[in-house]
Amino acid sequence: MQNIGIKALSSDTERQAGQGRREDLPPLLAGVAVAVGGVGATLALIDLSSPLRGPFVLFFLLVAPAAASWAALRGLTPWGRIVASASGSVAVNLLVAQAMLALHVWSVRGGVVAVTLFSSLTLLLVLLRRARRRTTARRRTT
Repeated sequence: MQNIGIKALSSDTERQAGQGRREDLPPLLAGVAVAVGGVGATLALIDLSSPLRGPFVLFFLLVAPAAASWAALRGLTPWGRIVASASGSVAVNLLVAQAMLALHVWSVRGGVVAVTLFSSLTLLLVLLRRARRRTTARRRTT
């Protein structure tokens, strides 16, 4: 039998390894949030009776507009972005619900679709604005 020697990690290497795991956490959490939100929206749109439908749809309705407004508010500090995104998310949901009730077209599916469209449009406008800034910056440098 042959022994394989394993060299102990130094404290600097251990810190760097731990730092790498911490840096991987936000993208992982974002992916989980997208998956949970997508499942919630899908459960609402196909009208599937499940005990997870309520919490997942609520999560989607709160996180989708918050993520869209988070992307649009790059100039704020992180805590300012959190507060503005959370309050903007609640405002979007209240405005969608109020408009649908005033027009007598209230439905869960319609609310999910309206919030999805609003959030998608906001993200699309943010991406277009960033792309325009990049092309303008490239033209100036060349």
